[in-house]
Amino acid sequence: MTAPVADPPLPPRAALRWHVVRRIVAECRPDTILELGCGLGAVGARLARLATYTAAEPDARSYRTAHARITPLGGTVLNGDHRQVPTVDGYDLVCAFEVLEHIADDEPVLAEWLALVRPGGHLLLSVPAGPERFGAWDSLVGHYRRYSAEQLRERLFGAGATAVRLVHYGWPLGYLLDSVRDRWAGHRADRNAGAGGGAEAGDDGGSGGPDMGAETARERTAFSGRILQPSGMLAGGAIRLAVSPFAVLQRARPDRGPGLIAVATR
Repeated sequence: MTAPVADPPLPPRAALRWHVVRRIVAECRPDTILELGCGLGAVGARLARLATYTAAEPDARSYRTAHARITPLGGTVLNGDHRQVPTVDGYDLVCAFEVLEHIADDEPVLAEWLALVRPGGHLLLSVPAGPERFGAWDSLVGHYRRYSAEQLRERLFGAGATAVRLVHYGWPLGYLLDSVRDRWAGHRADRNAGAGGGAEAGDDGGSGGPDMGAETARERTAFSGRILQPSGMLAGGAIRLAVSPFAVLQRARPDRGPGLIAVATR
């Protein structure tokens, strides 16, 4: 008998987010799921166990990893964005985790995403919260903005949503994680500036990385899906164990946290 395929490891913040996302997905009870910008496929591998799953990932390197992780579970992964996705009759649930903040003109894209949802279905998003918290990490990975709850709500209604539910996640651990990432990104920017740049944009988050002054926003976005990702099941298990108590604790404050999740109904 073939051994079950283990879920790929999640970094700490994604692990906190998944604890919220999986409850929302269970409430939505979708038969079909579309994920836009699936990155390396760590969340997609989990979603592919819950419904008929399709994903789109524009970065070729991330696509290859996601494809290898998800297709053994029966899912489909496409190399492209939402414009390459077959629409059919729409999807019960369309997801985009940490994607919208990478798009310069986000409002028309939200409308295009919502059009992929079948009538009565749901669009599930996560974005970094708190415009005042925009920092070195946001710049490094190609973010155009962070969102307040009201800003995200307005954009979703403007895109044609009929109902919107918002919940914060990551309290209190997410604030520490953000601070650590900002300091790390700031030091990285200082090193690159001192060395005159020259690092490779395709690096996966080791000692190299994109030149902070030279690469495009698109290159930073592609890099963001690969940077500081845990490798190996041992690391994934340690992160899961460490995050578990905070995943429970964050449920006490759904109105606070540096991450924001929205569920919109078409």
